[in-house]
Amino acid sequence: MGVVIRQSIKATVFNYIGAFIGFLTTFFILTKFLQPEVIGLTKVMYEVAALVAGFAQLGISASAMRFFPYFQNSNNGHNGFFFYLMLVPAIGSILFIGVFLLLKSQVIDFFIDKSALLVDYYYWIIPLILFLTFGTVVETYINILMKIVVPKFIKEIGIRVMLLAVYFCYALGWINLTGLVTGFVLIYGCAMLAYMYYVSMITPLSFKHDNSFIDKNLRRDILRYTLVLIIGAVGGNIIPQLDIFMVSSNMGLEYAGIYTIAMYMGVVIELPSRSITAISKPLAANALKEGNMERANQLYRQVALHQLMISSTLFLLIWINIDNIFDILPNGEVYEAGKWVVFFIAMARILVTTLEFGGVLISFSKYYYWGLYITFFLTVLTVFTNSVFIPRWGISGAAMATFLTCMVSYSFQQWIVLRKVKGNPYSVGILKQVLLVGVLFLVNEFLPRWSDNPFVDGIYRTVPIGICWIASTYFLHTSESVNGLIYKIIRCHCK
Repeated sequence: MGVVIRQSIKATVFNYIGAFIGFLTTFFILTKFLQPEVIGLTKVMYEVAALVAGFAQLGISASAMRFFPYFQNSNNGHNGFFFYLMLVPAIGSILFIGVFLLLKSQVIDFFIDKSALLVDYYYWIIPLILFLTFGTVVETYINILMKIVVPKFIKEIGIRVMLLAVYFCYALGWINLTGLVTGFVLIYGCAMLAYMYYVSMITPLSFKHDNSFIDKNLRRDILRYTLVLIIGAVGGNIIPQLDIFMVSSNMGLEYAGIYTIAMYMGVVIELPSRSITAISKPLAANALKEGNMERANQLYRQVALHQLMISSTLFLLIWINIDNIFDILPNGEVYEAGKWVVFFIAMARILVTTLEFGGVLISFSKYYYWGLYITFFLTVLTVFTNSVFIPRWGISGAAMATFLTCMVSYSFQQWIVLRKVKGNPYSVGILKQVLLVGVLFLVNEFLPRWSDNPFVDGIYRTVPIGICWIASTYFLHTSESVNGLIYKIIRCHCK
């Protein structure tokens, strides 16, 4: 776990810097200078492109993680691995961009009534699809090589800084809406090129390949695994974007913008966890390739505990200050409609970050096809819950649907992990963390509002709750790794 901790800490620094930039951009630039429908436009454009890009990858990101150990050999360019890594999404891009163009009238019909602005920029989504497809694939390759720090810098800081610059130009009137969309799309092109350049610096890249290296059995396993992923992508790529699509279609881009701002507050709790997941996946792939289930299960327990500690604590700090956040937010009275979106999205992300590594174990094991059953079931459930909840509760209903879907899906996934892979993420540390966060929520409820100034009230709530969490975590020995980190910090300050 040492390499996981070291790489994760470095990458998490960039996560937090990026989160701070994203915080400034989201809460003080977008809400002040951009209309909610413009925020909704860029969000829906990105999600549509991400949906098609997910199909266009043809499952290569996941299959690359699983099968790289079979190709791994730095002396001969990993046996042509990069060639296949580029070939598959190239084929997928041709196929699914073609489908995207053929379905233009159906897509327009879905958005035209409430989100007509998206229709005007339909063709701008195509280059964004290409940039996201190849950018994601190359980023995955870098993660496989256990070099997550620079990609995190590009993704969490580089993209956000460039977006901030484009938003500023729009806010100052230097560019119009078309200029904003152009800059938005080109930024992801720059990120893709940066990934390409970095991977070329850390490993030799070559399109040379030897077909004879992939024997009949390996080829069969790769094709079978990839086919399941492609079929599963029909639902798996729709589920994450479905809420924003249905909000924009049923309520309009303005509400999609409000939903986006609220969702950002909920999703921000998972930012640190991305580093742990990215660096742990290759370790899991190697452990399962060697048939070492004990090591894989130990990794699962450690990842689940630390993901829960990070996500639930960040949610605690956000929720005890939720009213202060909306008071500080420019045009906060508009975006306050998303308060319960924050709650339900955050609860969903806590569940996801804690248990998602179980899905990694399934996908890297011989039971990977179970993910297909889960995906189809969840697609139906997601469509149904959003269709029922959005008309009744609006954007809060969309967030409730997301949370309910996560509860059902991860309950089913955990049953499969326990029965098939014999993976068990639960530990005494998880119980301690749940109880601690629950107690601190109650403590906050008994704290009266001390000041009408949101900054003063925020400090008044955050400092004692934060100190209680650190002290309780240390004395309860929730995590030996966290205790060691706290001890080092205390020792450094005492010298």
